Amino acid sequence: MNLKKLLLVPILSMTLAQPVWAERVQLDKVVATVNDGVVLKSEVDKILNRVKEQAEQQNTELPSDKVLRIQAIEKLIDQVLMEQLATRMGMEISDAQLDQTLANMAKDQGGTIADLRNSIEATGESFQAYREEIRTEIMVSQVQRAAVDRRIYISPQEIANLQQILAEQTGQSEEYDIGHILIKVESKANPQDIQDARERAEKVIEFLNEGREFKRIAIASSSGAKALDGGQLGWMGINEMPTLFAEAVKGKKKDDIIGPLRSGAGFHILKVQDIRGRQVVERVEMRSRHILIKPSIILSEEKARDMLAGFAADLRAGKADFAELAKEHSEDPGSALKGGEYDWTDPTTYVPAFRDTLMSLEQNEISEPFRSTFGWHIVQLLDKRVADKTEQAKANRAHQLLFRRKFKEESFKWMREMREQAHVEVID
Repeated sequence: MNLKKLLLVPILSMTLAQPVWAERVQLDKVVATVNDGVVLKSEVDKILNRVKEQAEQQNTELPSDKVLRIQAIEKLIDQVLMEQLATRMGMEISDAQLDQTLANMAKDQGGTIADLRNSIEATGESFQAYREEIRTEIMVSQVQRAAVDRRIYISPQEIANLQQILAEQTGQSEEYDIGHILIKVESKANPQDIQDARERAEKVIEFLNEGREFKRIAIASSSGAKALDGGQLGWMGINEMPTLFAEAVKGKKKDDIIGPLRSGAGFHILKVQDIRGRQVVERVEMRSRHILIKPSIILSEEKARDMLAGFAADLRAGKADFAELAKEHSEDPGSALKGGEYDWTDPTTYVPAFRDTLMSLEQNEISEPFRSTFGWHIVQLLDKRVADKTEQAKANRAHQLLFRRKFKEESFKWMREMREQAHVEVID
C-alpha cells in the first residue's frame, strides 16, 4: 500500500463521521422545575408561536419575546401546579367526557367533531395533541373551581344591596296601576262580624276571578276613599304604597288579584291592573327524574352505558319502576332517595349534555343513555311550565356579578398560596 492510500483511509473516516456529529442536537430543554414536575422549552415555544399567529391575524402589536416568554413560563408553572393537585385529588377526565366536550364545542361552532378536526389539522397542528390540551384545560378548570368555590360566600344582604344599586343605575323603578276594594270592619266588631266581612271579601275575589268588571264591583262593594272612582288608586311605586300593599304587590304579574289582606280598617282586595318600568323575565321550568351511573375502574364506560340502556328498555316496556331503579342504582346523592326526581328547575342551569337531552324530550319520554361530566344518565321529562322569574332573575344577576368578582379575587389569592407552598425554580 502506497503513502497516498495510507493517508486516504483516515481522511475518508473523518469525512464519513462528520455528518453523525452534526446531527447531535438538543431536542428539548427544561426551563423550569415545579416540585417534582418540569416545564419544557418546547411547551413554551408552542405557546409563543400560537400567540404570535393570533396577533398577526388580528393585527395586534405584541411586547418583546422576553416578556412573552416570561408570561408563557408563568402560565405553564400554574398549569403544572394544578395538574399535580388534580393527581392528588384523583381527578381524571375520561375519553368519553372529553369527546362530549369536543362535540359541544363543535356544535357551538355549527359543525361536527370531524369539522373541528379538519380545522385544527388545517393549521398544521395535531388533532390528538389538541385533544390532550382540551383535556388538560377541563381538568385545570375543574380543579380551580373545586378549590375556589368553597372559599366564596355571598350573603343575602350583599345581593339585596347590589340589586338596589343596579336599579338606581338603570333609572328604572317599577310602578303599579292598582285597583283597591275595602270591605270595612268596625273597630268594635265582634268575631262574627269579622267572619262575615271575610266571607264578603272572599266572595268579591270569587267574582273578580270569574272576570267581573273591577270598577263596577268596587263602586258597589268598597268602603275605600276611591270607591266612587272604581277603586282606582292610580300609578304608585313600591315605596309610595302602604307597607301592607307593598309587601303583597311586589313581584306580582299584571291582572293578579291579591287578598284578602287584613288591616285595622278591614279586608283589602287589590288588583294589579298594569305594570311599567319592569322587564318581565319568563323561564321554562321542567320537572324531571334521572338515573346516574358513574364509570370506575370496576365499571367501564361501555358497561355503564349498557346498564342504562337496559333500564330504559325495561321502563318503556313497563317492566320496571323508574323511582325504584333510581333508589337502587343512581349515584346522584341529591336525587336518588327521591326516586331520581328533580323539582321545577330552569333546564339551562344543568350541564350542557343534560340540558340538551332534557329539552329534546316530549312529556313522559325517556332518553337514550348519554354522557355528561358526571357520568352516564337516562332522564325522563315529567312536566314543564312557563314561570315568571323576574325577581329571581334580578337576584341571580346580582349573585353572578358578585360571584365573578369574588372568584377572580379568590383565584388570585389561591394561586399565590399555591406558588408560595410549592418549590419552583426557573432555569433560564
